[in-house]
Amino acid sequence: MAKPKIGFIGLGIMGKPMSKHLLDAGYELVVHDLVQAAVDEVVAAGAEKGVSPQDVAERSTVIITMLPDSPDVQAVALGENGLIEGVSEGDIHIDMSTIAPGVAIEVAEALGAKGVGCLDAPVSGGDVGAINATLSIMVGGEQALFDEMMPIFAKMGKTITLCGPNGAGQTVKACNQIQVALNIIGMSEAFVLGAKAGVDPAIIYDVLSGGYAQSRVHDARGPRMIKGDFAPGFKARFHFKDLNIIMKTGNDYGVPLPVTSLVHELFATMMAQGRGELDHSGIMTVLEDMAGIKARTQKE
Repeated sequence: MAKPKIGFIGLGIMGKPMSKHLLDAGYELVVHDLVQAAVDEVVAAGAEKGVSPQDVAERSTVIITMLPDSPDVQAVALGENGLIEGVSEGDIHIDMSTIAPGVAIEVAEALGAKGVGCLDAPVSGGDVGAINATLSIMVGGEQALFDEMMPIFAKMGKTITLCGPNGAGQTVKACNQIQVALNIIGMSEAFVLGAKAGVDPAIIYDVLSGGYAQSRVHDARGPRMIKGDFAPGFKARFHFKDLNIIMKTGNDYGVPLPVTSLVHELFATMMAQGRGELDHSGIMTVLEDMAGIKARTQKE
């Protein structure tokens, strides 16, 4: 069976390596992004350039979006010169952004009315997972469509799970982002407390790696945190956006999220301090400021 031609919209930290994996797997790609340099890089790797979401939709049968937030997905999918103006019956839209579950359902219903199959498929794993094609992909939609798209998902991720109907993938991603944020905060507090008490953060990291405190977040972010390396793999402002989605989702379903509420306020503080472009593990800087200590092996 011939590979479908794929449109890929959103070539940021995550989308760029994801799109390149599809090129490497032999898929034809039409790409679009507001950042021209990102488009040029992927075009140089073998993709075609799309001038708008509508143009991308007209030239492909599977369209993947990887965008920052719910309004971006709404605009690209349903706005002027959007996907809805270029899709044909039988096309497939896969939104791999992290957005509100309600917006995922809204987009699926609007495009579905034009005969387009829709999956929401947010990912976890950060820039490392995107680069290594080891992302965890949480999918909402119909089983048959999920099965049909599995070969494409398999080029970008390793753990690929159908979570339920449209919107379910985004709900599971919200759950994921709760646990990731709490892991980062817990690790930050441990490093800051230890450093304030005079213990080398590198020793704390090594010890915690051998017990119940160990986690994938610990392994991926801990070494960078204790060096003070907060170059973004996943920007803090995006995790704050996710926490906003989480708080709204909790409110929508009447679920109290007391600890997540505190984490949300810490990230709000980070945003107010102008640190949103740091990696989300940079939340440790907020706790350092509160404690009056730098919990790092390499001081500023």
